Amino acid sequence: MNSSVIINEKFPDAVATKYWHLLDDGRIQCDLCPRFCKLHEGQRGLCFVRANQDNKVVLTTWGRSSGFAVDPIEKKPLNHFLPGTPVLSFGTAGCNLACKFCQNWDISKSREMDTLMAKATPDMIVNKASELGCRSVAYTYNDPVIFHEYAIDVAQACTEQGIKNVAVTAGYVCPEPRAEFYRYMDAANVDLKAFTEKFYHKLTGSHLQPVLETLEYIKHETTVWLELTTLIIPGENDSEAEIQQMTQWVVEHLGADVPMHFSVFHPDWKMMDKPSTPPETVKKARQIALDNGIHYAYVGNMHDKTGDSTWCHQCGALLIGRDWYQLSEWQLTTEGCCLECGTCCAGIFEQQPGSWGAKRLAVTI
Repeated sequence: MNSSVIINEKFPDAVATKYWHLLDDGRIQCDLCPRFCKLHEGQRGLCFVRANQDNKVVLTTWGRSSGFAVDPIEKKPLNHFLPGTPVLSFGTAGCNLACKFCQNWDISKSREMDTLMAKATPDMIVNKASELGCRSVAYTYNDPVIFHEYAIDVAQACTEQGIKNVAVTAGYVCPEPRAEFYRYMDAANVDLKAFTEKFYHKLTGSHLQPVLETLEYIKHETTVWLELTTLIIPGENDSEAEIQQMTQWVVEHLGADVPMHFSVFHPDWKMMDKPSTPPETVKKARQIALDNGIHYAYVGNMHDKTGDSTWCHQCGALLIGRDWYQLSEWQLTTEGCCLECGTCCAGIFEQQPGSWGAKRLAVTI
């Protein structure tokens, strides 16, 4: 079942990859993401988990995870994909971005995880997800772009068992691996971190345009359910003008039915000097999105039942009530439409919501 092959004993878990090419100076260029790391023998890329080994780029963390937990799907956040159901979440180590505000920096920036991670083959993961009644598996905590081959192998195993696949990602990936990856995904939440090249360059060490291209690809070239998240950081991406431009772009290029989540920033990693986002700023961003035609806009990392809940964009009726991650009201027909006016709510719904609630369950594989 697994598409990857162990290479040699330098990295016991290393597997072959295919998105790279040899340069004239003898180095290897990784072509997985737009960072295009150029590596001498033995060097790792910025992501830390892909390396030049024997003149090939290998993934050094196949089958090894930094941890597992069962979460409510709303925590990813996905509010329109199998609401109320449990999702088995896992990640590895490293990241291909360099976000100064990273909220998972202990995992994504780690340089020691290669000795700490637990063994977790695709079969082990799908068996645990099935045992715990999880409807989906989420590739999260760090970006699945960098463990591309491992994620695909797990996703294939999940699909064979009727378990859905969820990508939580920054969307910073090249076109060819992007197309391969999303053939195996059922839903994605993509971090649209800001809407200026200055922000992406200064605070993430990456670029905005490849992310926008990923968003358009997912929306228009796949059947993957898509939602967006923006962490609102005071003084960096919180201006009304930027939120206006971002939300207008989403309506024009992705459509009004793509849900947007605006989250409160808390000081972390290399931005401890920044204050937390005032709740009013996040509420204002949500309102701007709604005013610009976004049908479903939410707040995150703060308690606001109105901003957590799903409302009919046609008549304003409450469709799905939420209190943090706990579902309350459910006012959808079996076809996923508003009980008041009959307007269908965009998303992937079942006749009844799940009942997992807000709990989090740590898991050992």
